[in-house]
Amino acid sequence: MAKVNIMPPRPTIEWQTNGVCNYDCSYCIQSRRYRQGHPSDADIERFLAFFATLPGVWEIKMSGGEPFAFRGFMQHIVPGLAALPHRVSVLTNFSAPLTVLRRFVDLVGDKLEVFSASLHREYVDVADFIAKAVTFRGWLRPETAFVVNNVLVPGTVSELAAVRAAVEAAGLRYFPQVMKTKHGVYEYDAVEAALVRALTGAHPTAREANIAPSYRGRRCWAGAAYFVIDQFGYAFSCRTAKRFGEGYLGNVLDGSFRLKAGPEVCPYDICPCTVPANRGMIEGLATPESGGDAHGDRHTG
Repeated sequence: MAKVNIMPPRPTIEWQTNGVCNYDCSYCIQSRRYRQGHPSDADIERFLAFFATLPGVWEIKMSGGEPFAFRGFMQHIVPGLAALPHRVSVLTNFSAPLTVLRRFVDLVGDKLEVFSASLHREYVDVADFIAKAVTFRGWLRPETAFVVNNVLVPGTVSELAAVRAAVEAAGLRYFPQVMKTKHGVYEYDAVEAALVRALTGAHPTAREANIAPSYRGRRCWAGAAYFVIDQFGYAFSCRTAKRFGEGYLGNVLDGSFRLKAGPEVCPYDICPCTVPANRGMIEGLATPESGGDAHGDRHTG
């Protein structure tokens, strides 16, 4: 009997709304020449029109660059998405003022699924970040996942147990992310590798940490119930496929976009983003209730 494909319950889009970022972290693996560009007002309307054609309810997870650093994000994108049936999530460096973040919450209302705030100690004081996060968390529904992402930056790992303790003491969820490179995962020295394992756990799930594992050989819904879009409308089945110049699905702004018919076997040795695993895209993995998400191409979370 032929295998029946059962659509994952949480179809998801990762949308890089813009390339602009107000931070310049020393460990960011994206070249500065790619940290630029944003859609015009007319293109934002085309994006929103495309999202309106999607069947059912999707989760649209937005990132950048830094989404809040792009003026059109709060002026056009967020109000436009709020008028659609889809769920929304966001990955941010959490630099936006609380007044802006309050308006964001008011606009999206109960559509907000996951809010991932990335802690970048090169730019913020940890205590100030936590205090801001506690205030913000109080504005969210209990059902909304609020996650503090933290890259395990080489040379600083010995300091991060204290950071984790402070985040968790405030009642917030800490989500460690191993350092990525252009070629895979950073190779920590023996001392830091042991500290990394202490922070992530020996065998963490995608809900507990981002260690960029391999799902090679498993069937995955990337390209069918999950895909990524950049700020210019180019869509790819997943982040790893895009990195290798593969998995192109067309452009959502010019009508050439097409989804795949169903799941395919993953050919890659790294899955740098936890979203596919946390949204039930990878067959044979248990799906958590709600995941903390961290991208791999940019260290905004």
